[in-house]
Amino acid sequence: MLEVARELARRGHEVRWYTGRAFQKQVEQAGAHFEPMSAELDFGGKSREEAFPGHAGLTGIASFKIGVRDIFYRTAPRQMDDLLAVLERFPADCVLADDMCYGACFAAERTGIPLAWLSNSVYILGSRDTAPLGRGLQPSSSPLGRVRNALLTFVGDQVVMRDLRREADRTRARVGLPRLRTGAMENIARPPALYLMGTVSSFEFPRSDLLPGTHFVGGLLGLPPENFDPPGWWEELHGSRPVVLITQGTTANDVDWLLAPAVRALAGQDVLVVVTTGTDLDADRLRPLPDNVRLERFVPYHHLLPHVDVMVTNGGYNGVNAALAQGVPLVVAPGSEEKPDVAARIKWAGAGVVLGRRAVSEAGLRDAVSTVLNDERYRRRARALSREYKSCDAPRRAAELIESMADSQGQIPTGGVTR
Repeated sequence: MLEVARELARRGHEVRWYTGRAFQKQVEQAGAHFEPMSAELDFGGKSREEAFPGHAGLTGIASFKIGVRDIFYRTAPRQMDDLLAVLERFPADCVLADDMCYGACFAAERTGIPLAWLSNSVYILGSRDTAPLGRGLQPSSSPLGRVRNALLTFVGDQVVMRDLRREADRTRARVGLPRLRTGAMENIARPPALYLMGTVSSFEFPRSDLLPGTHFVGGLLGLPPENFDPPGWWEELHGSRPVVLITQGTTANDVDWLLAPAVRALAGQDVLVVVTTGTDLDADRLRPLPDNVRLERFVPYHHLLPHVDVMVTNGGYNGVNAALAQGVPLVVAPGSEEKPDVAARIKWAGAGVVLGRRAVSEAGLRDAVSTVLNDERYRRRARALSREYKSCDAPRRAAELIESMADSQGQIPTGGVTR
């Protein structure tokens, strides 16, 4: 959001940003006016387990459904109240929201103000050409493929996600909005006038029924920090050894899932291994570090990725986009949430190797890294995607589309989907 807000403010628009207090400084630096969330909605940079202690230990579909219910659905009515109060004193021309900020969706629906979504991950709406999210399956628009997609959607809607679908109906009723007779995860909010995808079209599955108003604007990857103090080992990045980056992102903090086996797998190999934890975790589980491993909590991707030959990741969307924007191929051991779907797109795009759960072993990781390093096909595909990212000015294009939506009262020009 930061780059888009900054661009809108630069163009002379008044931007008000509703979010948690932990982000006030960044909001104001972007040229926006900070609008605080109510205290009970403000997680203040906490982890999921800290904000929702009852979620600790949950895994799989149970973790997903309870997370959606508590984090996104049950907070939405109070978010709507907050936003309606903001709109009373600030009659906005349009609303730009995260594509799972349902309080903003409710406020837009109640007021009639045009709504734009900015994606925080893969395209979340269903399609006849793709399986439901969460399964990590490849797309198929063949007759048999569409039968598969329809059956999986029916089973998910009527069996697996039935309780979540009912929760969405109850949530809409609480705020006085009519029931939407659509499937699970789509019956919580009406689709937006404008859906901005923060990636390139070649990294998303093709669909014959893409939502009108969907535009692939390119990578929204943030700006490099103004001050960067490189770690003491930085010059080693310029050596002769390939550089392998291992990361689990900022919220997945199970050291034993990926970090520890990947470190052991690459110990003693003729590579320089950089491990970024993204958050505070039990780093002692990785010690003693092998001689070829460098461990940091955080290194800005803008500075690090140009030196990386392979990224090993659990499939976090933003990190994957950042890697591909720099032409870095991937080894993916997908975790939970939407990460199997991110991994499926990497496989479909030919930009990396995807490991199944049974292959997340030292031998499996070592073989996958070796494959990506030595098979030039993966690097060629990553570099082709990088050229596509670099051809986009994502903040400018996003701002132009938002201006068009506001000027036309939500009617986006129908000249085709931006690719």
